Amino acid sequence: MTTSTVLGRAASCLEHFAGGLCLTLVAAAFLNAAEAHAQEAPAPAPFAAVAPAPRAPGDGPPLWVIRDADSIVYLFGTVHLLRPGAAWGSDKVDAAFDSASDVWFEVVNPDDQTAMMTAIRDHGLSPQRPLSSRLTAEEKTRLDAAVRSMGMEPAQIDPMRPWFAAMMVGVAPLTAAGYDPAAGVELNLRARARAAGKTLHGLETLDQQLAGLAGMSDEGETAYLRYYLAHYDEVAGDMDRLVAGWTAGDLDAISAYARANGRDISDEVHETFMASRNADWAGQIQTVLAGSGTTFIAVGAAHLVGEDSVQALLAEKGIRAVQQ
Repeated sequence: MTTSTVLGRAASCLEHFAGGLCLTLVAAAFLNAAEAHAQEAPAPAPFAAVAPAPRAPGDGPPLWVIRDADSIVYLFGTVHLLRPGAAWGSDKVDAAFDSASDVWFEVVNPDDQTAMMTAIRDHGLSPQRPLSSRLTAEEKTRLDAAVRSMGMEPAQIDPMRPWFAAMMVGVAPLTAAGYDPAAGVELNLRARARAAGKTLHGLETLDQQLAGLAGMSDEGETAYLRYYLAHYDEVAGDMDRLVAGWTAGDLDAISAYARANGRDISDEVHETFMASRNADWAGQIQTVLAGSGTTFIAVGAAHLVGEDSVQALLAEKGIRAVQQ
């Protein structure tokens, strides 16, 4: 298989994966790479009105607010893949979102094919050292089975770096269980923001995100892939528990999911996916607060829990986030 063919398939995957970029599990419908499974709902037309999400029971997912003399910043934790029709909306989130003139996401341009192709080429492939040369015979058997469940052949994933393959392996059981990035929080909020004429911002670019993953050590990348090969059958159940906890505002459930998909794999995975990125985002939020107006920031819920959370790092700067 040529590099251009791999890039084309990977870019098709990453278009959806980047829409939410969980980067703890990385929300993505990678099965879009397999034409046999490419039956997805059409994306809403740009700038068309989009209805708020169905209401969650109780108070819904957690929301935080930061205030100073002339600024308000809302922090909302998202889940990047959901089942269609999932109920996660709430009056408090809609009111906060509607009041903001600026909306921030992890990445603002998930449909930029040129940026995706370049980022994958630079950070996601290693044909000179294929996956099959990095894994044990048992692990290779597990990987082959996972890849075939996606409607692909092992040769199609073999040139990919371990971090990229891990994301594909981690997402395949979710799409099989009905999870879809088109039903995720970010695409809903992004369409609503565009329809309302809000200004959109990205905390990172596609290249920055993928370069961060590619910066892991070889051992760290391979450990990440091995984790999802070993836990392939548990991924959908773990996501079900996360979504149930998140919609109920259960911070412990979100923390447990973040820990299992981060620090429990390795300290390096936690640092790469969470801690270092949260530190950068906290600095950007501090800059936003130095201005004025109302801002709504939507990032993966795992970034807003734990000792390295965005709020904890803001607190070290003397900035207090209050849960609503």
